[in-house]
Amino acid sequence: MNDSIKNLEQLVDAIESAGANIAPSYLEYMPLAFAIANDCGEAGRTLFHRICRQSEKYDHADAEKMYSNAIQKSNGKNTLGTVWHLAEMAGVNVKKLSFTPSLPSHVHDTYNAPKKSDATGNGTPEPSSAAETNEAALPPTFPEYRWPRFLQQAIDCGESQAQRDILLLGTITILGATLNKLVCFNYGHKDHYPCLQTFVLALPASGKGALTWTRQLAEPIHDEMLSAYLQKMKVYRQEKTKWDYMGKERTKYPEPELPKMNLFFIAGDNSGTGMQENLMDNEGAGMICESEADTVSTAIGTDYGHWSHTLRKAFDHDRLSYNRRTNHEYRECTQLQLSVLLSGTPAQLCPLIPSPENGLFSRQLFYYMPAIQEWVNQFNLTGEDYSRLFRQWGEQWKTVLNAVKAEASGFRLQLSTGQQEEFNSRMAQIFSHAGIAHGSHMRSTVARIAINVCRIMCVVALMRSLEDLLPADGAADSSMDRTDLPKEENSGHLQPSMTKKLLACPGLAPCADTPRENITDGMVPSFNLTITPEDFEAVLNLVEPLYRHSCYVLMFLPNTEVEKRQPSPREVFLSSLPMKFTRKEAMEIAHRNEISESTFDTLLKRMTDKGVIDCTGRGQYQFSSRIRVKGEGA
Repeated sequence: MNDSIKNLEQLVDAIESAGANIAPSYLEYMPLAFAIANDCGEAGRTLFHRICRQSEKYDHADAEKMYSNAIQKSNGKNTLGTVWHLAEMAGVNVKKLSFTPSLPSHVHDTYNAPKKSDATGNGTPEPSSAAETNEAALPPTFPEYRWPRFLQQAIDCGESQAQRDILLLGTITILGATLNKLVCFNYGHKDHYPCLQTFVLALPASGKGALTWTRQLAEPIHDEMLSAYLQKMKVYRQEKTKWDYMGKERTKYPEPELPKMNLFFIAGDNSGTGMQENLMDNEGAGMICESEADTVSTAIGTDYGHWSHTLRKAFDHDRLSYNRRTNHEYRECTQLQLSVLLSGTPAQLCPLIPSPENGLFSRQLFYYMPAIQEWVNQFNLTGEDYSRLFRQWGEQWKTVLNAVKAEASGFRLQLSTGQQEEFNSRMAQIFSHAGIAHGSHMRSTVARIAINVCRIMCVVALMRSLEDLLPADGAADSSMDRTDLPKEENSGHLQPSMTKKLLACPGLAPCADTPRENITDGMVPSFNLTITPEDFEAVLNLVEPLYRHSCYVLMFLPNTEVEKRQPSPREVFLSSLPMKFTRKEAMEIAHRNEISESTFDTLLKRMTDKGVIDCTGRGQYQFSSRIRVKGEGA
C-alpha cells in the first residue's frame, strides 16, 4: 500500500506539473476512482481530488461521492496502471518516473473501456486495456524474409509490417485450403493437412481489410465449382419437371436426385445443419472466409447454430456424422478438412471464443494488428487494383494446381532428423515458458501452434518447389495448357510432361516405394516433399511471435470458467521474460514489477532446480528445451 501511495504521488506531481486533464469525461472519471481506491484505499482520496482539480468541470462534492462509491464497491479490476495509461494518453511524460505499474496480462479492465452505443443509446463495453496503446507491450511482428515468389508478391502488397504479416498468414491459409488433401505430414502418429484456422484481430480502421484480398486467390476455384453446381441444378429442375408430369408413369422411373452443393467457400452465416450438409456435400472440405468475425459468432449463437464443435473437430480432421430422425437419413464423412480465415475487432472475439478454456482458443492462429497512428493518404496510389491483381494470381494458381492434381495424388512433407531436433527444441522452450507464465491453457495453445507451424511448412515447401512453374510475375507456365503441348503429348493427358516437370522441381522426389520402371515411364503418383534449411528456419522463427500474439489476445478474454483474479507481480514478471535472458535483463523486469532482488534470486533458483530454466553461462539463462521421447518415462 505504502509503495502504491508513493508511486501515485509521483504520478500526481507529474500530472500537476503538466497541467493535464486526464479525466475529461465520466468514462475516465469512473475507472480513475476505482483504480486509486483499489490500490490506495482511503489514503488515495486526496490524490484523487488533486487529479480531478485539473478539470474545469471539477466539483468537490461529486468527486467525493464518486470516490466513496469506489471505496465501497471496490472490485480489484482497475489498478494504478489505469491512471498511468490515462496520464500517458493526456500527454504526461511518464517515462521519467521511477516506477512502471504492472499491466494485466489476462483479465480485462472493463471500466476504462470505451462504450459503443446502440440505437437505444445503451452502451456496450468493448474490451480494451492500457497495453493496447503501449507499443512496447504489443506482440512482435514477423522477422523479415524472402518467401517463395508467389507468396512474396502477395506480401509485398502490404503497406506496413503488420499488414505484410497478415497477408502472409492469409495467403498461406487460402493456399492451404486449396491444397486440401493433396499435401500432408505425419505428426503424433496421425496425418495432418494444411488446414489452418487464422484469426486476425484489430481495432476498426487498423488495416486488416487487406486480408480480404487473399480471398481472391481462391475465387476462381469457387466460381468454377459454383458454375458447375448451377448447371447441375438447371438439369435437375428440367428432369424433375418432366418426372412430375409423368403422372402414374412416375413409378417406372426413379425420382431425379438433387445435386450436391459442392462449393469451395462455405458461408459463415450458417445453421448447424447447413454447415454439416455443406461439408458432407464437399467430402469434408471447405473454407470459411469472413471479414467480420461476428458473422460466424452470431450464427453459432442462434437456436439453429451451435456448430462451434465442428470447428474444433476440423482442426484434428475428425469424423463428422449426423442422423435425421424425420427421414431416417444418416450421413458421414471420415475426415474434415475445413479451413477458416476470420478478421474482426477485440469486441467480436468473446462471442465466438468466450474463454481461454474454450477449445477454439488453442486451435486458432492469432495475430493482433496495432492501431494506425498516422493518417494515410488513400489518394496517393499507384493505380493498381489489388483485388483484381489477387484474382489474376488466383487464376494462375488454379491453372497450375489443376495440372498438378491431374498428375499427382499427393505430397508428403518429411523433415530431416536435424530439422526434427531443432523443431522439438524450439517448441519445448516455448512450452516451458507458456507453462510457467500462463498455465495449462497456453500449453495447449503451444501444442497446437506446433501442428499449425508444420501446416505452414507444407505450404511454404510446396510453393518453393513449384516456384519455376509460378514465375515472379505470377504468370503461370504456359505449358500447363494442353493446347500448347506437342502433338505426341496432346493426344492423351498431361501426365508424362507434368511428371518430368515435378521430378525436376527442387524438394520433390518419388516416394520410396515407387518402382524404378514407373519413374522411367513417368508414372509417379506421390512425392516426398522436403523444405529448404532457409525456409525451415524462417517458418520456425514465426513460432515465438505467434505465441506472443496468442498471449496478447488472451487478455481480451474473460476467464469465465474459473474465478477471475488479478495477475500477481510474479506472474506478470514471468510472462515478460524472453526465452533467453541475462540476470541483469531479468532483474530490470523484476524491478518494474516491484519484485525485490532476494525474491528474484529465490525464484530463479527454484526454476533452475526444477529444470524450467537452464543456466547456459555466467549470468545467462534460457527456458528449458528438454524433450521427452514417447514411451520413455511419464
